[in-house]
Amino acid sequence: MALTKILIANRGEIACRVIRTAKKMGIKTVAVYSDADANALHVREADEAVHIGPAPSSQSYIVIDRILDAIRQTGADAVHPGYGFLSENPLFAEALDKAGVTFIGPPVGAIQAMGDKITSKKIAAEAGVSTVPGHMGLIEDAEEAVQISASIGYPVMIKASAGGGGKGMRIAWGDEQAREGFQSSKNEAKSAFGDDRIFIEKFVTEPRHIEIQVLGDKHGNCLYLGERECSIQRRNQKVIEEAPSPFLTPETRRAMGEQAVALAKAVGYHSAGTVEFIVDGKANKFYFLEMNTRLQVEHPVTELVTGIDLVEQMIRVAAGETLSFTQEQVRLDGWAIESRLYAEDPFRNFLPSIGRLSRYRPPVEGKQPDGTVVRNDTGVYEGGEISMYYDPMIAKLCTWGETREVAIDAMAAALNDFEVEGIGHNLPFLSAVMGQERFRAGRLTTAYIAEEFPDGFTGVAPDAEASRKLAAVAAIVQRRVQARAARISGTIGNHARVVGTNWVVQMGEAKHAVSLSGPADAERVEFLDDGKAITVESAWQPGDTHAHVLLNGEKLGVKVELVGSAIRLRANGMDVSARVRSSRVAELARLMPVKLPPDTSRMLLCPMPGVITGVAVKAGDSVEAGQTLATVEAMKMENVLKAERKGVVKRVAASAGQSLAVDELIMEFE
Repeated sequence: MALTKILIANRGEIACRVIRTAKKMGIKTVAVYSDADANALHVREADEAVHIGPAPSSQSYIVIDRILDAIRQTGADAVHPGYGFLSENPLFAEALDKAGVTFIGPPVGAIQAMGDKITSKKIAAEAGVSTVPGHMGLIEDAEEAVQISASIGYPVMIKASAGGGGKGMRIAWGDEQAREGFQSSKNEAKSAFGDDRIFIEKFVTEPRHIEIQVLGDKHGNCLYLGERECSIQRRNQKVIEEAPSPFLTPETRRAMGEQAVALAKAVGYHSAGTVEFIVDGKANKFYFLEMNTRLQVEHPVTELVTGIDLVEQMIRVAAGETLSFTQEQVRLDGWAIESRLYAEDPFRNFLPSIGRLSRYRPPVEGKQPDGTVVRNDTGVYEGGEISMYYDPMIAKLCTWGETREVAIDAMAAALNDFEVEGIGHNLPFLSAVMGQERFRAGRLTTAYIAEEFPDGFTGVAPDAEASRKLAAVAAIVQRRVQARAARISGTIGNHARVVGTNWVVQMGEAKHAVSLSGPADAERVEFLDDGKAITVESAWQPGDTHAHVLLNGEKLGVKVELVGSAIRLRANGMDVSARVRSSRVAELARLMPVKLPPDTSRMLLCPMPGVITGVAVKAGDSVEAGQTLATVEAMKMENVLKAERKGVVKRVAASAGQSLAVDELIMEFE
């Protein structure tokens, strides 16, 4: 059975990803879009596009009848669901079957069995798969949740039965967190999935999140394609993934793979799927977590190390073809890293950011001169909008290298080359992780971010060596800016303008007196305090927003922005403002007054664009540190805002149901 036209029941980067493979296979594609996505990239790239409703996904992307109507309009004979939305909805798969349309995914029975986390754990146990201790029955209320949590033993994980993508999940370390976490998980699950059933299981300390990619056909063949390590998470949402895992031995990989295949066969699985495990880093034991009956967000790293196009395999399996390779023929070659670029501001506790992408310039894709590979899966473009209605992912940047170290270095360089402006985003955070010794050593757990950034992310402070390198770049930028100005203005008073060579570069508290010399293609920056020098080679010219530089032969990508009299430089998670002045001007600058920002210490400001879903206090109330003040929903996540210290509410400026912009006032304190 040949498939001729595929409708992608999704949006963003995954829709673009499916379209790319379908085109390679000579299959026509149909995009669907909401009001908010009328000008989206996936709409532009598909052969046809059908409007399916208003911006909220509950009125468009997850309305089965609207997708069926789009199928009828276009004559599509198959549907790829991507991930999220309807991808694991058995009613959708059944509706397609009744309509005579091929579902590019697993059988309905497998979706039903694995879509319910309670049922899936029972089936896994029967199939001989190692499972986490916990309470598999449904929980009625918060008090029952507290009792069950205490009997299992803290810490526990409170989870939505129909959950996924980090939605409806909370870790509780005591009774009060169990009580509050149960209610938050229930509310979030109902909003995200329309199903508020909750269960509780033991939370493994020092856990690693490792998943096995499985692939099966309709003829009984099923195999595994290695693993992915997904331990770098924030709020149970994966941020950085890699394949293979730096932790697994070949023996453990085989054991996990065989158990994953056993589970898939137990439910008659076909298509691509993922069996997720929690691995106890201390005891070297693994436990079944859940099975995702769909393509995973992080599938590109598996494709990069196996050379297998998973979307192509899903299409071929759906068309009735037999897998063309065996388990013995699956080989893991090299190492791949994926960094998820999110519209989340790491300097504001990773809160969502929306707006227009005033600049969006990914690094060059494909094989690089050093043999590494760069891949960027995205669903946005420069000038496009990041909407509050959908997941905040902008792109998935992937790199491949022959070794883990090479792949990490390639990722660090690619992140430095990635230019994104107009919204808050996590590029500097991703760069910071790539440079951390612990990450490079592979000592990962799902608590990595909380442990490495306990006080939040404040950027990477340049050490002495990095400070000198950035000072050298700033000096070169200043020299070339002056040289350009001299060419434009010609002469002043019959005297040619002189381009300075001696400067004082100040970046925060760091101050470097430098002297420049040498030709424009290999300028020498001498540091006058110790006489050491850095040779800078770069083609950067005023107007360029990015500089590829060689510092004593070492490559560095630096984002360059001229902000008034300052030069903003960003690289490797560092973000510095450099002022390059003559010695006399630098001396006078010390005497200038510093303008302080306004005091907002007595205000609760909305930390993200979102909707106020509840206000827990009123004017005149006394509050204690840690007390819930309000809840805000944004990008499908419920965020509880708590008091940082005790105080008295002076005024409440917002109410439930009100939409607020970032930094808009919610309440004020005495």
